Amino acid sequence: MIRSVTVYCSSSNRAPDAYFNEAEALGRGLAERKISMVFGGGHVGLMGCAADAVMRCGGQVRGVIPRFLEEREVAHYGLTELRVVETMHERKMLLTGWADAFVILPGGFGTLDEFLEILTWKHLGHHEKPIILLNTDGFWDQLLHFFERIAAEKMVGESYRSFYDVCNSAEETLALIDKHNANG
Repeated sequence: MIRSVTVYCSSSNRAPDAYFNEAEALGRGLAERKISMVFGGGHVGLMGCAADAVMRCGGQVRGVIPRFLEEREVAHYGLTELRVVETMHERKMLLTGWADAFVILPGGFGTLDEFLEILTWKHLGHHEKPIILLNTDGFWDQLLHFFERIAAEKMVGESYRSFYDVCNSAEETLALIDKHNANG
């Protein structure tokens, strides 16, 4: 059962409106399903938007932020729980450990790093948790094309496609989570 979803996404307030709309819809949908959200603990960007939507709808949100980012990312003190840790490694371990599934929205280098790490861990058999790319406006298309190339050049096996799902909207993402829970 998926009871807790770790959301990886941008901390930028300058992202396109469509990304904010999907982040908010995802947050609302998680709260409506009584699925808690786990995230990087910032009050800004898509991460703050999704967390605020969960909280507004009466849901639970756990944030994890390293001390050195507490001020830079404007830590979100209005959460169910905010854990301040010393290192990025501690942050990643809690974000991974507290998750029953992962949803990756558009984001920058940090989001890409987090996605590739959990994807690699799944590839290595470290976890079997669902990974969902929320591909708003085709944001992840070029990365998915690159994955096809590394598979074509035999850097990874064709089975890599089973390690994640791609959804084009929050609605589709939430429907997939519902499907996992119905089959779980």
